[in-house]
Amino acid sequence: MDEEKNQNREEFRVSGDEVIKKIKEIIKEGNARKIIIKNEKEEVVMEIPLTFAVVGTVLAPVIAAVGAFAALATRCIIIVEKK
Repeated sequence: MDEEKNQNREEFRVSGDEVIKKIKEIIKEGNARKIIIKNEKEEVVMEIPLTFAVVGTVLAPVIAAVGAFAALATRCIIIVEKK
């Protein structure tokens, strides 16, 4: 079962200034279930569940929070759990 779950995950290592751009790309693709952002120490700093109920107006504050974190980070790991 774990093997199947790992097949539905993607990991991206990006610099702090690329985080927002990558998150927006992932959301636009529309097949993500959850986005997990980790810092350089691989500690989870943010989890963003994406559901049909989430719309652009709800995501705006989340994107702003990601931007605030990204401004302080040099490297980030983005893990995408897909549907």
